Order: sequence, then structure tokens, then C-alpha cells
Amino acid sequence: MTVTQTTPEATGIGAIIEVETGAMAHGGHCVARHEGRVVFVRHAIPREQVRVVLTEAEPGARFWRGDVVEVLRGSEFRRIHQWKLADSLRAHASGRLPVGGAEFGHIVVHHQRRLKAQVFRDTVARIAGAALEPEVLRAGPEDEPTGQHWRTRNAFAVNPHGHIAMHAHRSAVLLPVRNMPLGVPALDALALWDWDLTGAARVDVATPADGSRPLVLVTPTPQTLADEARLGRLRSRVRQAANATETEISSGFAVPGPKRHSPARIERITGRTWVQESVDPERGAARTFRVTGDGFWQVHRHAPATLVDAVLEDADARPGQIVADLYAGAGLFSAFLADAVGEQGRVYSVEAARQASKDARRNLLSLPQAGVLNGPTDKVLGSWLKEPDRPASGGGLEGRALDTVVLDPPRAGAGRRVVERILALAPGRVVYVSCDPASFARDLAWLREGGYEVERSRVIDLYPDTHHLESVTLLRPAAEVATATR
Repeated sequence: MTVTQTTPEATGIGAIIEVETGAMAHGGHCVARHEGRVVFVRHAIPREQVRVVLTEAEPGARFWRGDVVEVLRGSEFRRIHQWKLADSLRAHASGRLPVGGAEFGHIVVHHQRRLKAQVFRDTVARIAGAALEPEVLRAGPEDEPTGQHWRTRNAFAVNPHGHIAMHAHRSAVLLPVRNMPLGVPALDALALWDWDLTGAARVDVATPADGSRPLVLVTPTPQTLADEARLGRLRSRVRQAANATETEISSGFAVPGPKRHSPARIERITGRTWVQESVDPERGAARTFRVTGDGFWQVHRHAPATLVDAVLEDADARPGQIVADLYAGAGLFSAFLADAVGEQGRVYSVEAARQASKDARRNLLSLPQAGVLNGPTDKVLGSWLKEPDRPASGGGLEGRALDTVVLDPPRAGAGRRVVERILALAPGRVVYVSCDPASFARDLAWLREGGYEVERSRVIDLYPDTHHLESVTLLRPAAEVATATR
């Protein structure tokens, strides 16, 4: 990573520097150096010679940030970006910033996966001290060489003119959009860019992979919520636009709660306040799930089935076993794990979000061996440790040991308290599903300190054309892993 040329005026935001890019780092940027200072360069590929416009360049900062604006020596894996609005080269040539969310669109898909595996390996080695060689998988039965048309969940801001927009990366700048190439075709069919959303702050759209009825949730601005007349006009425009579409859609308001992290209240405008999702994995029978409002669901159209297959393989749940599914959401893994353990076994579906637990109870209604526990994960685990003999009817383990723990925490990871309580419960297997290699690596370090080691790890490309990745890792007690590898 060396600097070959620097323009004399390159001293602050908007200045141009010339660098050679180094390795891809967690977050979607290559690491370069300018006069000894680290520069995180987006829209690059390792070992390219590029010109970079500085987007963050405080004189005393430890590092700067920038976007590629010209490629002097390109990688063999570079291609024309698949989405004009997200293309750094065309954006800066037009005097604007690129939208965020497709920062790998200039890289051929198979090389995107190699880079994601490298980032995963490097991050885990740096934070957890573990040398992993993950298997790299794609989502679904067929490859997606363009990296497009996979997102079933999309969110947009709304600009002052009432049109949907997206933010430039790390910026308050809003750029209106008239298509979303990463979204499934059903998203473009809604033509949301033609809706008049004046008075709204945000729009969340769920377009189920099975083609069932989409749901458009509009979040009004605080000013609109405070003015019933303005709110009524927005409601009428949403209803009119929803009813004018060729396909039947649901729509509603997402009204923020009184506190920052309070769940939104969903108010129906047309149709229903939930969507149906169908999942047909190779390792289980097809099932349908109900997901209310903006509740969590994997965004790639093939992600639920792909992850269910990976989790079932690693969990290896047998009839009669006891399994805890932590951060269970609407019960995706819980349902298939319950099938695997049978009526003599037990699956505890643990989720902190109240509405998600309500959905899980509906989705697991036909499975008496699956119990839904609504509450913070650490408190549920703590109750098992404090009262190990509590009956299952009260959410207890009835004195039985956990055979397997499956956890799919949010981006921040599980955290030390949860990991320590998992260790205290001493399950035979831990299956960790993660969307963030840094928080996973932190938790992995604690699991290894507690006597567990990795038996298998997989990186799954659930987010083509972006830097994001998903991983599924199986851990077992270190002695058992050592015996299995002899």
C-alpha cells in the first residue's frame, strides 16, 4: 500500500489523492495510506491504483475516508457498476455523491464472495485469535451473476418534495430514486417513486418472496403526527396510491413509540398489517410464516431456506432433544427445529420483541413441543440457571440439560452476559448465526475462553453487491472437536 502521487491541494474534504489500495477491511472499504495516515477507500478493489476524493479528512484525525473517482490501474475483477446511482465514478463525475447500499456493485460477484471470506477470516483472527477457513456459499439453488433482484425488504427516506430517496453514505444528503435494482421485481412494480408521500419521513416495504401481498409502511414526520389534518391528508394519499396499483397491496402507518427504542405502532390503511412468507428448505417440509409490520425477516429471497438448511445441519437435532433458539424472531428456526426434536423433545423460542413473539406463537401453534418465551435473552437464560427445575409450562427446563443452543443475535452480537450464561448451561452444541464478523469474533473469543471450539464455519453471501455477509458457525466442547478431527 503505497502512495504514488498526491495533488498539492490535497489537504481536506474534496481534495484528490492518488493511492494504491490494500486489503479489503470490514465495512466495505480498502485500506490505503497517505503520508503515513490510513485512508479507508470505498468503491475500490485491493491492489488498484486509483484517485480518491476525500469525504472525511480532519487534519488531526487518525484516519481519513474517501471515494474512488478515477481508476488508473484497475483490477481484473472490476466491472461496470450495476446501479448508476450507487456508482462512485459516475456519481462524482456528475457532481453528486453515490447512494449507499451497493458498494460492491463494481466487483464481479464471485470475487465479492472471496473478499467477504477474506474479511471474515481476518476479522476473526484479529479479534478472536482463531484461524478459520470458512466454506463460502451462495444463497439459493441458482447463482445470481448480476447480484440483483434479491431484496424482499427495503427502506427509503422521503425528501421534502414527498418522493422516496436514499442517503448518500455517511451523509444527510438525500438522493431521489426511481428504481432499486437489488430489490425483487415486485418492488419496482409498486412504482413507489410516483407516490406523493409529503409529510412522511420513511417508507418500509416488504415484498414477500412467494409473491403474496406486499406491505408498505409509512412513517409520518413528527410534524405530521402532531397535525391531524396533515396526517389525514397523508393517509388519504397513501390509500389512493395503494388502491391504484395493479396488484393488491397492504399499507399502513408505522407510528414511532414514545421512547427511542420503543416498537412502532402499526395502523392499518389498506389490506392487513402483516405479510405471509413461505419457506421450503431441503431439510424440512415447507412452512408458511406470518410477520407483522416491520418485524425482522431475512431480506434475501432465498435466505430463510438457506439458513434453515445450514442451522439444521449444524444443530443435528434428534427426537427427544432440548433446543434453545435465541433471538428467535417470528420462529423461523424454531419451527423446523421443533419438527426435528419431535413431540418428545422441546424447543424454546426466545425473543425480546413482543410482536415478534406474538407472531411466533401463531407460527408455532401446531407444534406443542415449541414454547415461546418473550423476554430479554440474558434474563431468560438467567432464569434457567436460577431455577433449573421449573416446569416447561412456566418456561423452565424441568431439570433437563440443553442439547443445543442456536442464536441469531442482532448486529451488535450477543454480548458477554449472554455468552457467559450459555457457557454455564453447557450445551453440547452452539450454532451461531451472525451478520457481523466483528461482533461474532468478540463473542467467539469468549466462547473459546469458556472451552468451546469451532468445528465448522460457513460464510453465506446473502447480500450480493454489498459488503455485508452472513456466517453460520458450529461450536462444540474443545475436547469433542479435538477428538473428531483426529
